[in-house]
Amino acid sequence: MQQLINIREVNQHLSEYIRSLESGNEIVITKHGKAVAKLVPIVEARVLNTKQQEALQRLRGQLQGGYHLGGKGIDRDALYER
Repeated sequence: MQQLINIREVNQHLSEYIRSLESGNEIVITKHGKAVAKLVPIVEARVLNTKQQEALQRLRGQLQGGYHLGGKGIDRDALYER
């Protein structure tokens, strides 16, 4: 759940809003009716198992190598000269 809270209210009741964050809620702090900051709970990083780590490494390799989509190739210099 997301709460819109005025900055003065946050200053006066910070401990209550910290408890709300611990419960998983998000808080948007407003100043003169405009959102200026967003407080979100910290989510612990998930530990990947070996199979997931290997899949992630394969994906990174594919993304770094790029994909051939067909068509003509063009290098940067030729493109710049156009």
